[in-house]
Amino acid sequence: MFTTLLIANRGEIACRVAATARRLGIRTIAVYSDVDATARHVASCDVGVHIGGPAARDSYLKGDVILQAALAHGAQAVHPGYGFLSENEGFALACANAGITFVGPPASAIAAMGSKSAAKTLMEKAGVPLVPGYHGDNQDPQFLHQQADQIGYPVLIKASAGGGGKGMRVVDTSQAFAQALVSCKREAISSFGDDRVLLERYLQKPRHIEIQVFADQHGYCVYLFERDCSVQRRHQKVIEEAPAPGMTEARRRSMGEAAVAAARAVNYVGAGTVEFIVEPDGRFYFMEMNTRLQVEHPVTEMITGLDLVEWQLRVAAGEPLPLLQDQLQLTGHSIEARIYAENPDTGFLPSVGTLSFLGLPEHAAFTNGDIRVDGGVRTGDTISSYYDPMIAKLIVRGADRDQARARMLQALSQTQVVGVHTNVAFLGRLMTDAAFAAADLDTGLIERQRATLLPPVAPARAEALALAATSVLTDESSERQGDGDPWSVTDGWRLAGHYHRAVTFLDGEVSRQVMLHREGAQQSFELDGLLLPVRWTARSDAVAGVQHISLTLGSTCLVGTVVRRDERLQVFDHGYTTPLVRHDPLAHADDEDVEHAGGLTAPMPGKVIAVHVQAGAKVTRGQPLLVMEAMKMEHTIAAPADGRVKEVYFSVGDQVTDGAALLSLE
Repeated sequence: MFTTLLIANRGEIACRVAATARRLGIRTIAVYSDVDATARHVASCDVGVHIGGPAARDSYLKGDVILQAALAHGAQAVHPGYGFLSENEGFALACANAGITFVGPPASAIAAMGSKSAAKTLMEKAGVPLVPGYHGDNQDPQFLHQQADQIGYPVLIKASAGGGGKGMRVVDTSQAFAQALVSCKREAISSFGDDRVLLERYLQKPRHIEIQVFADQHGYCVYLFERDCSVQRRHQKVIEEAPAPGMTEARRRSMGEAAVAAARAVNYVGAGTVEFIVEPDGRFYFMEMNTRLQVEHPVTEMITGLDLVEWQLRVAAGEPLPLLQDQLQLTGHSIEARIYAENPDTGFLPSVGTLSFLGLPEHAAFTNGDIRVDGGVRTGDTISSYYDPMIAKLIVRGADRDQARARMLQALSQTQVVGVHTNVAFLGRLMTDAAFAAADLDTGLIERQRATLLPPVAPARAEALALAATSVLTDESSERQGDGDPWSVTDGWRLAGHYHRAVTFLDGEVSRQVMLHREGAQQSFELDGLLLPVRWTARSDAVAGVQHISLTLGSTCLVGTVVRRDERLQVFDHGYTTPLVRHDPLAHADDEDVEHAGGLTAPMPGKVIAVHVQAGAKVTRGQPLLVMEAMKMEHTIAAPADGRVKEVYFSVGDQVTDGAALLSLE
């Protein structure tokens, strides 16, 4: 086994690898960029090495600098995690040439599977079924358009060297193909340095099921069952579970053997994932092979009781697989949910900012508990536009799928994030969605269930308003009681025995009021026309501005957490998250309304990569005006109405901040 390991990654996977390495007695070295100097993954390792600027191309993608750090600090091996250099054949080869073990497959296997088109040719020879499409080298746009017409619409354009939904578009008509192809190629070259694409027939209501494979240097190869990754948005996975609902033993064996055949075809070593697209009748087709550990590997660990990172390290050190196929067992059901800094109400656009508060559920590390958290950030860390916006992964296990869903709801209700938008509430709705609960899964589930999964923003619940008012009143009382002056106490006591106090909040743009009434020792809240007796206790967290409140409102018992940042409050109770703003009507009486009619603003920080119009141009509603790139994804800004472009404020290549005016229409 190795004594020193360099982890060529960041975030939760770097923390995950560091924890397993520590358990095995391996010294670890972290690499970090300018913005990651105080990151959690650096603190998790024994040594930290600075490797460059915040952009990935200036740090985590600089294989020569990372390799130099490994040599300088005596690392015997490099673990690439996932993303960045994990599937870079040049980096794997450079490690081998330097006498350092690359914890992953040989460079030849990465090369064979790195091109989706070449991989499909290999799989065809190995007898693995393929989706009808074009996987050749001819990248002439007109030729590709002709191939798409022959395949038939809808057709899927995919970056040949891609993954994670980047450089991928579903095209419904021949007329839309040319523009979609340009966008795909542009996104592919930005994300992978390779703009080649392939075409496939887009399957209707398919499931996305992948097989975890593992091979050693002694000729053994096994499959560790399957994961269902069908629940996706923008072709990126949101929920993963194992085993796949409805999977029969015969089909599991058939898909597992096909995955092993795919791995053997490229002389694979280490952890890999063979991804299949599955039609409703059970027919499955090879999609791609990810030559690395996957983000969703914990659900496999939960149902097998294994540590796949430990397997990676042992296999890379030359040891045989710890278990063979007939020794592997599957127990229970596991679900993983990815907590992202993103706003589901704006098309899941990334959200950047500082995590002023991060509360995650109690958990046991890795495979030892029924609720597990894999995270790479802490309170005070910043979610930037440079890297993937994932905050953490929640992984749960149950005796069956229903129990796992219930545990996931429990874990989500204990997840509290302040400082950025998140998808936590959306994930909670997904867990209780009728289609998901019934395991009626396919890659279009989120779009199909959009009305229930992405409902209009509802008014704040009375319970949230009561908790927020309690927080304000408790804070005021604490501030005044500190000096021991009885005349400063603000507990509502009056000589006459009567006290009335209004606390007002802005719920979106609507003013909501909670009235506190006190008659002697009896207190009541009046809200939404109801008068209910109230009593509460509050406990302040070690983190400033955080209160845990137990409140009885009428006959209802409430337990919640309120996080206050100046006038802004975030209320967390029973899985609900409610943002409110403390409002003083007198303080804002002289505020002037500022109109921004006709302005189009940036929905997130990013770079302008295309401008389709210029000042004076006439535009129609829905017409693409400008394209931004953030976190390797493209976002098209379209005209909200017919009009004329008055002014364009940015050019191609310009960096823009969140909320910046991009152009104006009249």
